[in-house]
Amino acid sequence: MVKYVIAKQLAGKRIITTDGEELGRVIDLYIDEVTGKLQNVLLEPNPDSSFAARTEHDASGLINIPYSAVIDVKDVMVVDRRGLAGKSDEL
Repeated sequence: MVKYVIAKQLAGKRIITTDGEELGRVIDLYIDEVTGKLQNVLLEPNPDSSFAARTEHDASGLINIPYSAVIDVKDVMVVDRRGLAGKSDEL
């Protein structure tokens, strides 16, 4: 299912998993230059998140997650924890 949203509406939006863990907030988006499709979401991790503690960060302390893991975007961005497999050792 395709998820349509205006990109500027995503800035600062909280990201939570389907089981309710808050992963952090949207900082930026990575878009494929050829297709124009969203590829990844760059997030500022929630320091209390067990996912963030187990996941590799970039030099700025941010985390990349695949946009394919996004299930819904309303007041928050909801991601499927199974779609994050490989981003963390213990999902």
